[in-house]
Amino acid sequence: MSKNNNHNNPPVNIKNRRATFDYEIVETYTAGIVLTGTEIKSIRQGKCGLTDTYCAVINGEVWVKNMYIAEYSFGSYNNHTTHRDRKLLLNRKEIRRIARDVQQPGHSIVPLRLFINERGLAKLVIALARGKRQYDKRQSIKEREDKRTIDRMFKH
Repeated sequence: MSKNNNHNNPPVNIKNRRATFDYEIVETYTAGIVLTGTEIKSIRQGKCGLTDTYCAVINGEVWVKNMYIAEYSFGSYNNHTTHRDRKLLLNRKEIRRIARDVQQPGHSIVPLRLFINERGLAKLVIALARGKRQYDKRQSIKEREDKRTIDRMFKH
């Protein structure tokens, strides 16, 4: 049986909903993640979260910090730490561009989505983002509620 034949497991697609509310997305990148064996198994079970997760450029490498991956239930003594820093895999040109852009005031690197691609590899979509101010957040809420109201009107 093929490893990618996961018709009994739903596809993994963990989103950071808070990121689009707190930040205005400027540019997105898809990065690979350096993981241990028990971490990828937990991700395939969907036992991870992106709440309060952020990225940083350290010594020319991009790291994701505070990402939660639950301990694997069959992991024994080989199990991983749930909140360890994990290295992201991007090419040099992307890392240089991110490092340059994140120097601008108000810019951050935030994870948006964690998924497993068709080859079975875990990927993290990160974004160069600008923090929203309080009135921008209120505007986002108003737009969302207006859209919901319009959708309700047309469904009936």
